[in-house]
Amino acid sequence: MEFTIGGRLEVRMTADDVGKRVSVRQTVEGGGARAKFTDTVGVLTSWDNGVLSITSRSGESVRIAESSLVAGKVVPATPARRRGPRASFEELTRVSARAWQPAESEALGDWRLRASSGFTRRANSVLPLGDPGVPLDEALRRVRAWYEERGLPAYVQTGTGAEGAQERLCAQLEGYGWRREVSAEMRVAALAPLGDMAAEVSRVRLARSADDGWLSRYQRVGTPGHPPGAHVLKVLGSGPSVWFASVPGDGADEAPAAIGRCVVDGRWAGFMAVEVAPDRRRQGLATTVTAALARRALDEGAAAAWLQVETDNEPARALYDGMGFTLHHRYHHFRSASA
Repeated sequence: MEFTIGGRLEVRMTADDVGKRVSVRQTVEGGGARAKFTDTVGVLTSWDNGVLSITSRSGESVRIAESSLVAGKVVPATPARRRGPRASFEELTRVSARAWQPAESEALGDWRLRASSGFTRRANSVLPLGDPGVPLDEALRRVRAWYEERGLPAYVQTGTGAEGAQERLCAQLEGYGWRREVSAEMRVAALAPLGDMAAEVSRVRLARSADDGWLSRYQRVGTPGHPPGAHVLKVLGSGPSVWFASVPGDGADEAPAAIGRCVVDGRWAGFMAVEVAPDRRRQGLATTVTAALARRALDEGAAAAWLQVETDNEPARALYDGMGFTLHHRYHHFRSASA
């Protein structure tokens, strides 16, 4: 890794480079001739209050004090592969969880209890990766109590078509009387072809946060005169590198014609909340939003895409079939019989 200009090390990047792929060197021990260094390559996801946050291709987030920087520069993104990605159930589940983080969470062994005042099941359910540290019946009792304290129904999110432990947990939950309420598909695709889709991406506005216009189109919270709560904004803003896309409506005061959200996390780009105004459907706007977000994610070094779609949403499934997304596994939300 080379940072020198005429034999000198330099920091050749600023906070304006947030969202770009960078390479930095920092001191980790000592000083002067005996100083030791470490190098980090990844997407610069923030630079606030003298601290940089860089997300590597593995999804790991590294925080670096500005005062420890010796050198730094923006580097080109690696060429994106065009064949479909391979990933384990656990990798994809953890990536998707980082892209939709709850307002509140608590560990139960290796399980993660998540709550966000009822905003989406994903942010209000248990993520059971690993051992809860207690017998299953005791774990489920604690889960029910935790959600009851918050006035919420108890849900457990688990998968099928994935790993044996998840399949067994589904059967065990049914044995304890938990009911499967909602099922969805986790789909994956190579990212580069999404960015290559023919679309008028110049129409798309990209931003780091969801403004009032974007929120007015988002069907889960788009109620006029009722702004979303802090828990909603926290979930929507969560993730290593978050982007919001919108296609303006015809009038200055109209809600966007289409919106979307993308979270870049190492090699992965997750697509969520792609919505189009009812009177603007079948005009290619969902493709336009997806292509614009995909190009932004490619610029940050991502190479693979994922999304989640409920199994009964036939129009969306057909759209994603056409974009090249294929089924990786299914996941389900089981609700406690006593909830």
